[in-house]
Amino acid sequence: MAEPCFHTLTDGRRLAYRLIPGSSPALVFLPGYMSDMTGSKATALADWAAANGRCCLLLDYSGCGASDGSFADGSLSRWTEEVLALVEAHVTGQVVLVGSSMGGWLMLLAGLALGSRLAGLVGIAAAPDFTDWGYSAEEKARLLAGEPVLQDNPYGPEPTPTHAAFWQNGQRNRMLKGRVTLACPVRLLHGLEDAEVPFATALRLASALDSTDVQVTLAKGGDHRLSRPEDIALLLRTAASIA
Repeated sequence: MAEPCFHTLTDGRRLAYRLIPGSSPALVFLPGYMSDMTGSKATALADWAAANGRCCLLLDYSGCGASDGSFADGSLSRWTEEVLALVEAHVTGQVVLVGSSMGGWLMLLAGLALGSRLAGLVGIAAAPDFTDWGYSAEEKARLLAGEPVLQDNPYGPEPTPTHAAFWQNGQRNRMLKGRVTLACPVRLLHGLEDAEVPFATALRLASALDSTDVQVTLAKGGDHRLSRPEDIALLLRTAASIA
């Protein structure tokens, strides 16, 4: 991929992004927790957009990938603000937000803020409210007390950290306790073998959304990453149909 460009916010945050010019609605990929825009799903989406003349925006949240900052300072509110700033600065017209795992939570928060600019949502193992259901009572108590929590990382030798500020901000931004007032088309892709985010989460989100155009696709054999060739093909078909 080409070297990233950088966008500087008014407070000095320097965010990495890649923009593929093309027609609207633009596809905006939102990575998962501790992920970035170099992953297989993001690059496949960008390649598809380039081949089909579709605008596509890839980005790294602050503290992630090529962006400046410390991961420990990250939060859903902070990263949503960054998504909205990059869309406002670099994308014209409507957008389809494509959110992977935690990015599927961010797409809901950003989608609410985008209003009429939001053309659709594609969730890939979307994980809204994982600060609520993804931690034990003992871990929640530690996070509430301001202590970080380390959990086993299924994708590498280093444990996955959760910082107290991130968790507390997540608890304030839970979506599934009530209605999610988004009326755009929504497609939710989830693996039946997802060990990190139960596929029932996709069904809960589908039920909570106000939209009447919601489809849930469950991939047999698919895990949390949904990065097998057949999973990538499903993502591209879904993005093409909703865009």
